[in-house]
Amino acid sequence: MAQKPAKTSGISRPRREGAAKRLTKAFFARDVLQVAPDLIGATFLVDGVGGIIVEVEAYHHTDPAAHSFRGPTPRNQVMFGPPGFAYVYRSYGIHWCVNFVCEPAGSASAVLIRAIEPTLGVEEMQRRRGLEDVRTLCSGPGKLTEAMGITIAHNGLALDTQPIELFARPADVEVVTGVRIGITKAAGYSDMQGAVELALGFDDELLFEQCIDGPEVTCAVLGQGDSAVALPVVEIR
Repeated sequence: MAQKPAKTSGISRPRREGAAKRLTKAFFARDVLQVAPDLIGATFLVDGVGGIIVEVEAYHHTDPAAHSFRGPTPRNQVMFGPPGFAYVYRSYGIHWCVNFVCEPAGSASAVLIRAIEPTLGVEEMQRRRGLEDVRTLCSGPGKLTEAMGITIAHNGLALDTQPIELFARPADVEVVTGVRIGITKAAGYSDMQGAVELALGFDDELLFEQCIDGPEVTCAVLGQGDSAVALPVVEIR
């Protein structure tokens, strides 16, 4: 059974990324729980390919589910460095995941980018993923890295320097917070710590439908027709 939430203020897509405000390292030199919701609606590009960030997870170094919780390793070393750099790792030996390092050096906190709305370089993303359905191109952390061509080669790269570009959202958005997806470790951790942040908008109404992934996961369909994008959303509790 589908339900339609009230229409929100939404997110206006920037007319020109070049005219939008670039996000610098100073943006990430803040509390990870402040950075995470501020990333919703921002435009994330790699070599000119990407889109609007719609879902993230924030990981503080005190969070048992954070890679940095047990201290530095060769794999997570970037997390312990200065803010404003990409931390890329392989999940379950299959998919690359991209994170944005936050807070002063040594804090080892980061934001995982879980989903984007594809807006630029869509044909290239379709080629890389071998599918045409725009709705599923970037609807998960492993999907978006494959679509955007992100690999371990991007680990440690600055977020304010080519090939990576980040542009601030052009207007305020409405953000909701829920429990994390696929996290069993520290499942009872504070709702704000490592919360999933999701924008409900893009100037279109959303339709929520039940997905096959389980009773706690739904799909948010953004837009209509060929421009619609389906994204995983945690049930709001």
